Amino acid sequence: MKAKAADYLIYDEASGTYRQSPEQAVRDDVEKHYWLHVGRTILKDWRLYIMLVPMILVFLFWRYFPMYELLGCFKVSDEVKPVSEQLFSGFSYFKRLLVGGDGLSTEFWRAMRNTFILSFYGLCFGFPVPIILALFFNEIRSNIARSVYQVLTYLPKFMSTVVMTSLVMMLVKQGSLTSGMGIISQLLAKLGLVSREVANAGLLNNPSFFRPAYILSGIWEGAGYDSIVFFAAIIAISPTSYEAAQIDGADKMAQMRYVVLPSILSTIVIMLITRIGSLLNIGYEKVLLLYNPNTYVTADVVSTFAQRYGLAGASKGIASAAEMMNNVVGMLLVIGANTIARKASDVSLY
Repeated sequence: MKAKAADYLIYDEASGTYRQSPEQAVRDDVEKHYWLHVGRTILKDWRLYIMLVPMILVFLFWRYFPMYELLGCFKVSDEVKPVSEQLFSGFSYFKRLLVGGDGLSTEFWRAMRNTFILSFYGLCFGFPVPIILALFFNEIRSNIARSVYQVLTYLPKFMSTVVMTSLVMMLVKQGSLTSGMGIISQLLAKLGLVSREVANAGLLNNPSFFRPAYILSGIWEGAGYDSIVFFAAIIAISPTSYEAAQIDGADKMAQMRYVVLPSILSTIVIMLITRIGSLLNIGYEKVLLLYNPNTYVTADVVSTFAQRYGLAGASKGIASAAEMMNNVVGMLLVIGANTIARKASDVSLY
């Protein structure tokens, strides 16, 4: 469709000519001097933009520059030559991972399945816990008591992964770290949920108990820290909303259901989308410290698979291809979750 002068100009019947409306003149001026306005804004708030420089450098050196090494997925692995000088191998690594007949594809699909199961269970059981904690903190009237409870729930997040995994091992008394049964093992044995032989052998040596141990320790570690965002959204709710609900006869549970949860729904959706985006990004550190060859069937994930083949197996091409496929699937999950959230609730990341 061709644009006409009448679409942008006003016809003056007295003079028989077209003239520009004041609103259109302002829009043309803004478009003409757009970059001038941007430059003036940057000069006006130059201190804020200088504060962005360290974060930009972090993203450049740790996020964007390493992308060059992704070429290793399509090159013949050579420890001597740089990636740019290696021979092009096409999609051979991806074919070996997906449909290879040498057992490599079986291990990769097992790792992919374990990654998805661990992440999905962690999302289902771990995502609601920070919201419940935030609701609990909001109902505590004593500021001192609330601060104490919050600090106690935040502390596990600031422990190193080695300390966290050591505590988990001590609770079940697994491996050569300690001997005998731990508190968790004794409790499960007394309740009859596990046999004493399994408890003595170590729950983390049993493939059936690795996933519950990993998920529960993850909830223990991150629930308190993740509740900060939801608690901040809750305290931003206007007190008049609570007063109106009280006038209508709403008790505490009704206020949570009809006032608090609808008010923080947008925050919940945004956090859920971000969690789905990292659904397949399980860090290898915690799994690497907790698993062993006896639990590979349920514990081996894509990151540990890539670590084992990239370092121990000296096959960087296979490791890079596995991680790249994992990240591509994660990106598709973000796009899908964002599209569904935008259509369902009009709240999305973009």
